[in-house]
This record gives sequence, structure tokens and C-alpha cells, in this order.
Amino acid sequence: MVDYSTLPQNKILCVDMKSFYASCSAVMLGLDPLNCYIAIVGDKERQGSIVLAASPRLKKEFGIKTGSRLFEIPKDPRIRLEEPKMATYLRISTEITRVFNRYVPKEAIHVYSVDESFIKVDGSLHLWGDAQTIAQKIRNDIEREFQLPCAIGIGPNMLMAKLCLDLEAKNIGVAEWTYEDVETKLWKVSPLRKMWGIGRRVEKTLNGMGIFTVGQLARYDLETLEKKFGIMGNQLYYHALGVDLSQLGAPLVEGQISFGKSQILLRDYKDETEIKHVILEMCEEVARRARTHRTAGRTISLGIGYSQDEFGGGFHRSHTIRQPTNVTMDLYRVCLKIFHEHYKGKTVRQISLSLGNIVDDCELQLDLFDMSAHKRRELGYVVDSIRRRFGAGSLLRAVSYTAGGTAKHRAKLVGGHKM
Repeated sequence: MVDYSTLPQNKILCVDMKSFYASCSAVMLGLDPLNCYIAIVGDKERQGSIVLAASPRLKKEFGIKTGSRLFEIPKDPRIRLEEPKMATYLRISTEITRVFNRYVPKEAIHVYSVDESFIKVDGSLHLWGDAQTIAQKIRNDIEREFQLPCAIGIGPNMLMAKLCLDLEAKNIGVAEWTYEDVETKLWKVSPLRKMWGIGRRVEKTLNGMGIFTVGQLARYDLETLEKKFGIMGNQLYYHALGVDLSQLGAPLVEGQISFGKSQILLRDYKDETEIKHVILEMCEEVARRARTHRTAGRTISLGIGYSQDEFGGGFHRSHTIRQPTNVTMDLYRVCLKIFHEHYKGKTVRQISLSLGNIVDDCELQLDLFDMSAHKRRELGYVVDSIRRRFGAGSLLRAVSYTAGGTAKHRAKLVGGHKM
């Protein structure tokens, strides 16, 4: 089906720090990260606060994981609850990246997230040994110097390294997959959501098409997948074959680039005006992220999640506009339209927003009926420059100073959490 001899044969490591936040806090408390029971929660004073990380043993024995709520944690004297120290976690992450730099140059390192990185070791094999040897050296260095556990997957491309990490290395420490492992290891994966890049919604659609394993996906008709999913169908097909032609640092799923923000509110919001205030703040943040990358988007998506008092539920809808934008109020007007069409007056606890269908913001199409569009666009970039220089809280909209606003509080946080 694929001539693998024509594909890249790199040696790429995908390094994942196990339960990073929980492990860092455990070490700071003088505990063994692998044998303690520790949960990092956003706010110990709120029972609905989310668990940001749980130690491996807490996950295994109590079923507590990232995304669980504080009230779900049993009252067990062995369990320690800690609030996040985000600035410290970021400093440790930076120091771990310096460990990678001992073995490869900086351009061969791609920091994917605070606890996960890709490292291309092709140019270092003659210095340190094969990829598994380098992986073990890195793992030993991190454990010796930081007392932190990690797992490392190795593959011929970024996708295979990530799949190897998630599906095998996390269980044994270090593992390597080659193209020969696609049929024997990758194709057996089921349910489909266990494969990186497939969420529950896509899995449900694929199941409805009679696809339940990665092998079935790899043998499915490509034209049908493309007709159903567009470019994503092409990616699903080739990823099921272990094919990934992206360069180190490129997104693993091309065409899926979007800018989004999701927020679990500190309390239930019933007042419609307050809900709109938060939506406006989130539009500001999403627009800022798009401008930072000098891009604009045409598809705006808004999701509203109702509180448990309403027995959950909510809605998620998208709207595509004619002219790409990264202007806050353009996004806000579309979100208001979606909100008014679908909101049923229930109590809201979660809001998500994203800007997709991304294009470069290299030029602005003039509109004879909107001569101020250029000024609004430039104003956004001016506001961004002020915030970069003086801090996120230096310039806020008036709604952020109301009872419903959250931006003023969040401007004091690092990564959305306490420092």
C-alpha cells in the first residue's frame, strides 16, 4: 500500500515527563513521584476545582486523573492536595530542555508542550550511540538530576515517535517503532480514540462507517474518507499507515491549525450579561493569539457547557464568515449571533471559543462599505504591543472590571494557574 523505502528514516525521540506537575511537586515535598499519592488542583478551596495532574499511583489505585474534580478525590490520609506552582514548573521544564541540548543542537529540539518534546538525534548517533542508547542516557540524566520520571518513544517520524510513546513507551520507559511495526502494533489499536489525533467525535463518525480499528482505517477507501472529512480524511488514512512527512516542529496534523480558548468558570453564571462579558474577554484572547502568528480566520466556533445543576449539556456551533478576521469585535459579533440562536437561559459553567480556517494576515481586502476595517485591524496590533511591554493586565476592557469578568484575575496567573 505504501513504499516505506521512499519515506523519511529519521531517528526522532518523543519525550514525555510522567505526570509532570504532580511529579515536580512531589520532589519539592521530598516524596517519590512514582510511589506517592498527590493531586495538583487549581484551587483547594473549591470542590469543583479541576485536577491538573495526578501522580501515577493516584491514577492507578484511585482512578483520579487530569480533568477529575476535587470532590471526586477520596478522603484518604495518604492523598496530598497541592495547588500548582506554574512558574516553578516552567523553570524546571526549561532546565530539562538544556539536558536535551547536551546531546543535540537547539535546532534539533522541538518543545511541544511544557512536559513533552521531540528530539531529532540523527546527527548525534556517531557521538553517543544508537537512538535507544541516547534515549536511555537522557532518561537517566533527568532522573539523576531532577528525580523526575519520563518515558521516551522513538520513531522514523514525529507521528510514529508520538504513537510509540503513547501506546508502548509509557508502559515500559523506552521503546522504538519502525515502519515494520505499523501492521503488527499500530493496526491492532482499538478503540480508535487511543490513537493520537482521533477524538471521540471523529471516532464516533468512523465507527458509523464500520471502522473500529486502525487497521480497518488504513484499508478503507481513501476517496470516501476525503469526501467525508476533507483534508482530514487524507491525514487519517496516511497516519493509520504511519506516514508523516512534516518537519520537526511542524504541527502533526496539518490543516487542523486553529486558535482557541476554553474556560471553566469559577462559579455558575446565570446572568446573560455576565456570560457575554466572559465571551468578549475570550474573543479578545483568541484574536490576540491569531495576531501573534500574523494570521486571521474565517470560522468562529462557540461552545457553551451548562452546570451540573442543569444536568450538564450545552451546545457547540460554528459559523463561517466571508472575510478572514483577527479583530476582537468581529469575533464577538459572530459569537453573539450563535449565542442568541442556541442559548436556552440555563446556568453556564464552561465556555469554549476557537478561530479556524486560518489564512495568513498579509493583506486585507478592502470593503467599500467598511472603510474603517484597516484601522480596527491595526488597533489590535497596537494593543498587543502594549500588553507585551507592560503585561497582560496593563490594558483591559471595561467588562473585565465587572463582577462577571475573569480577565483581571487570570492576568495574575501563569498558564491559567497560580505561580
